[in-house]
Amino acid sequence: MKSTSCIKHFTGCDKLPGHGTKGLMLFISHGFERCAVEHSLYVKKSDGDNIMIFCLYVDDLLVTGSSLSKIEEFKQMMEAEFEMTDLGKLSYFLGMEFSQTTAGLLMHKKMYVKDLLERFKMVQCNDVKNPLEINAKLKLDEDKESVDGTAYKQLVGSLRFLCNSKPDLMFGVGLISRFMSNPKISHMAAAKRILRYVKGTADYGILFPYGTKEEELKLVGYTDSDFGGDQIERKSTSGNIYFINRAPISWSSKKQTVITLSSCETEYIAGCYAVCLGVWLNEVSKELKVQTDRPVELKMDNTSAISLAKNPVSHGRRRSKHIEVKYHFLRDMVNKGRFELTHCRTDLQLANMFTKALKLERFEFLKKEIGVLTQSGLN
Repeated sequence: MKSTSCIKHFTGCDKLPGHGTKGLMLFISHGFERCAVEHSLYVKKSDGDNIMIFCLYVDDLLVTGSSLSKIEEFKQMMEAEFEMTDLGKLSYFLGMEFSQTTAGLLMHKKMYVKDLLERFKMVQCNDVKNPLEINAKLKLDEDKESVDGTAYKQLVGSLRFLCNSKPDLMFGVGLISRFMSNPKISHMAAAKRILRYVKGTADYGILFPYGTKEEELKLVGYTDSDFGGDQIERKSTSGNIYFINRAPISWSSKKQTVITLSSCETEYIAGCYAVCLGVWLNEVSKELKVQTDRPVELKMDNTSAISLAKNPVSHGRRRSKHIEVKYHFLRDMVNKGRFELTHCRTDLQLANMFTKALKLERFEFLKKEIGVLTQSGLN
């Protein structure tokens, strides 16, 4: 896209989508189509390869497109209908900061991190290189001293918001979120360690590179899990991340809802979670006119789980008949050709960092591979 602009401070919100029909009819009358799977997105495809996309959230609007003149026409149309402020090129949107670099657009939250450290009186703390200690396993610690529950919830909530631009925090923040009801000293210590890591990586962000190649427009995902890593319920943690044009666009770390009986079953369920997300991402891509006839590629490092999804007969019905029907959505998508499961070596499994605390060398490698970079590191 040649330009990305931000518009703020609408008035007359009764006209906007979500508040009434006038705004929706206005956009449709100017050739925009509302995304069926993500109602905040609107797309307009005109003659040739020209395209314009805008994202609307309450009274904030982000617009991008392939033609600067078309973007200016859109702004003039909006100014004729609403009072608004044009903030120019994208630099701040919904709490996220953006920096223009020679390599691409870097999304980060440097100012938010500064405010966060001041709020929790951690400005002078020593930073650390990884958010969790190696193989960290938090427990309920019922016999340990409790901490201020309100302060703990505020810290965890603030860190969760930070995960929108820092996927390297996902597992650690997800882990400490499991103890919101009765936090102990050990839980607060783990949360503050994450904050110390945040201080040392305040300059890091996600890079969205300029330019595209046809083969890089394909949606590629990685999915992984641990096995019974939760110390309380013995449930496993699923993790996944999706890329398009070499940039991470979605990531997740979540404790599974069932107790699994094998690593194969754990990976199979994690793959189902990833496929559900991948279906939605693929539909959004189509709405944004990123057309591809190729199936979504999902990389797993467990050959048994891949075999179970592709050919359950050869894998053995006895070993999978207890798995809930909803998790066989993975198998259905594979059979329909919408997803392609491919094996990747464990050392190249990028979703590994969303399922467990890792050694520093491994953590640093994965952080770089998923695209968490600093602006100085791009030069």
